[in-house]
Amino acid sequence: MTGHFHEVPRRRRQAIWRGVIAFGLNVIFAAGALAQKINIEFDQAVNFSKFKTFAVRDGQINSPNPALNSELTKKRLEAEIEQALTARGLTKTTGPSDLNVFFHLGSLRRMETEAYPAGWRGLRTRVVRTPHTEGTLVIDLRDSTTRSLVWRGIATEERATPAKLADKLDDMVKKSVAKYPPKK
Repeated sequence: MTGHFHEVPRRRRQAIWRGVIAFGLNVIFAAGALAQKINIEFDQAVNFSKFKTFAVRDGQINSPNPALNSELTKKRLEAEIEQALTARGLTKTTGPSDLNVFFHLGSLRRMETEAYPAGWRGLRTRVVRTPHTEGTLVIDLRDSTTRSLVWRGIATEERATPAKLADKLDDMVKKSVAKYPPKK
């Protein structure tokens, strides 16, 4: 009988630790899942110091949500890109330019499923479905003389709602353009 009393608390402790570990992992992975990712690609053969001026030529938004798919969002993105490139030493122009800027914003609503131990002694599994919106902003810089792509910034952000994603667009632009000109 003495062994029986020692078995119950040990099992209970194991169940508690399994729950604590599962919760900790969920917090870590959830924070990582909602992190912003910035990637850049560029033409290694291009001398970026020759580019002095830019013009935003076209922007496209492809989102089923009205919080993102609007003319106001497009204007806001254009202004953020212009401000970020100006801060990097380029001059905005409306006529002929050294670089032509194009951007594309797309979003997708996703459902993520997470499972972790639950119930008495942690023997059951609890499944939680978490919706989130994934947005991708692509900024292309093209050499106006050759019309070839010389630099591309890709920013990916995951947020709980499209409205929260819209609040992060300026940050997505700033972090992408901060990597221009690229370090070879």
